[in-house]
Amino acid sequence: MTSPLSSPLPGSVLDLAPVVPVVVIEDAADAVPLARALVAGGLPAIEVTLRTPVALDAIRAIAADVPDAVVGAGTVITPEQVKESVAAGARFLVSPGWTDVLLEAMRGSGVPFLPGVSTASEVVGLLERGVREMKFFPAEAAGGTAYLKSLAGPLPQARFCPTGGIGAGNASDYLALPNVGCVGGTWMLPADAVAARDWGRVEALAREAAGLRQRR
Repeated sequence: MTSPLSSPLPGSVLDLAPVVPVVVIEDAADAVPLARALVAGGLPAIEVTLRTPVALDAIRAIAADVPDAVVGAGTVITPEQVKESVAAGARFLVSPGWTDVLLEAMRGSGVPFLPGVSTASEVVGLLERGVREMKFFPAEAAGGTAYLKSLAGPLPQARFCPTGGIGAGNASDYLALPNVGCVGGTWMLPADAVAARDWGRVEALAREAAGLRQRR
């Protein structure tokens, strides 16, 4: 099921960059210039959420026209969306939560995936099923850095990409945790900059976000 436009990732999704931009694209024409700005700023892993009618078209365009981008699909909640996303060129999948049915579909997709968790029981459930890399969502509402610190002791084998309520002001706090590989967020994509197609501003904000790893 792997798209012919895709190639294997050079390692874990969690290790591609300190920040994964979470992108909601309303106009498919914005997909390629937006992705190019993020990649130029040092953020190659781009999660396009399946929240708009043009999301799959956006993934398809980025996969075809921005070879340095590692485009993924977010808000994946059904097996059908798994198939559609991979067919469009998604190289990783992200879900806000998981069920056995969804997990089976993601596991069979041929691409890496980050199922969402917000409780210790959900983490244990995934570990039982051989999954060690997860999305922690909604990060701030579910307990934030204090909760993740508490999980690190009994469940050190689990690694997370926290998303939800994370911005420039608190991203470094998450990235300092031993069980956090990267964070997801939207702060490098302010609505006014995207509306104005100010890709230079997006690139500058992406570069600041990419530098968070070095400032830990």
